[in-house]
Parts: sequence; structure tokens; C-alpha cells
Amino acid sequence: MKRICIIGISGKLGQYMARHALDQGLEVRGVCRPESLHKLADLAHRITVFPGRTDDREVVAQAVEGCDGVLTVLAPMGVQDYSSGTARAVLDLAPPEARLAFSCGLHIRHSEKDRISWKLRAFVAVFGFVAKLARFADISDQVRATDAIFASDRDWTVVRAPDLEEGPSEGLPLWAPHAGDPLLKAGVVRRTDFGLFMLHALSDPDLIRVAPVIVSRVRAAQIGGDHSLLAA
Repeated sequence: MKRICIIGISGKLGQYMARHALDQGLEVRGVCRPESLHKLADLAHRITVFPGRTDDREVVAQAVEGCDGVLTVLAPMGVQDYSSGTARAVLDLAPPEARLAFSCGLHIRHSEKDRISWKLRAFVAVFGFVAKLARFADISDQVRATDAIFASDRDWTVVRAPDLEEGPSEGLPLWAPHAGDPLLKAGVVRRTDFGLFMLHALSDPDLIRVAPVIVSRVRAAQIGGDHSLLAA
């Protein structure tokens, strides 16, 4: 892997992914809204940025050209199908052999084996209703986006993360294939390590067409238990 593109590079997660990729010697491209370009000031001389909405197909096509991997932040912004539009643009326009990784929250269900807590379901229902009423975000559109990804025959990975926190890296997170696995009860991961796992997903064949749920390696060890079902 030599060149990657980060769709949504100006956010916190996008910036972490960019730094990890640069540390690994990769060429980094990215897409971000023009009004967010200032967030990338300290990285500007090391990356190539394509200003535009992440669901702008013309911009995405230019940005992903020649890329070996594409990392996409599925942000449910507004009420105009922003997440699903972004996902479709990447699925349609990324080079055929490119590995694709998408980020989302723990509320996304991939299979019947996923167990989403009633507290999370209630929070998503209430927040989703209020956010959509205020035209701030559309949580259901993130579900439509991941449904499109799951139905795709591309080499994708959808990384689901629990609560995020800031702080120095604790190492590559552990993961399980289904939400609700008791080994994930630590329920937190560092945002920088979320970015690290997203990048890792581009080169791990075991993660192709898988929707891993990640958790802090350190917290899992503190809680204890059999981690044999989790990735090393």
C-alpha cells in the first residue's frame, strides 16, 4: 500500500488517520469541506487535500484516483443523505482493487448475532429524533449507508467503535465480530487507536467484508477474562 485517501480528513478521527498513515510512509490524500481546511494547517505541507463535500462525486473521483486504500468517516450530518451519498460515492468511484474501510458507531447492526443494548437503542432513538427535527443530523442515514456497504461486493470493512476518548495510544485495539460480545464490556477506545485500526483494516485480509467492534486493549486486559475470540 502506497497511496491512501481519507474521506473526511479534517475531523479528529480523520486527522489521526492521516498522521498514522504519514508515520507509515504512505502518500495521503483527503477530502474535506472548504470551511474546514483551516483544521489541516499543520498537515497541509504533507498531504494533498481536495476541498468539497464528502458526497460530491466529482471531488471524490479526483481524490481516490490511483489510491490503494480509502478510509471514510461516515458522518450523519444534515438531512440530505450525507452519509449514504458519501458511501455510494466511495463504493462507485474508488479504484476496483482498492481496500475500503468505513467508520461508524456501535448502533449499526451487521447481523442477527449483534446485540445492541436497550440503553444505546433508546439513546439513538431520542437523539436521532431530536437531531433530525433540528435538521442537524440523520442517524437513520448512517444505517442506509452501512446497508449499502454490506450489500456491496467491494473489499470493505466497517469499523464500529464504542465510546471514544482522547489520550495517548494504548496500541492496536482488540476486536470481535459482533456487538454485545461480553469481551467488549470495557466499552471504550482511544480516538487515536480508532484511527490506527482503520488504517490496519486496509491490510488485514481477515477483516474483508467484516464489521468488527473494537475495544481498548488495555481496558480489556484490566477487566480480564478469556480474550481468545478477539483479534491479537
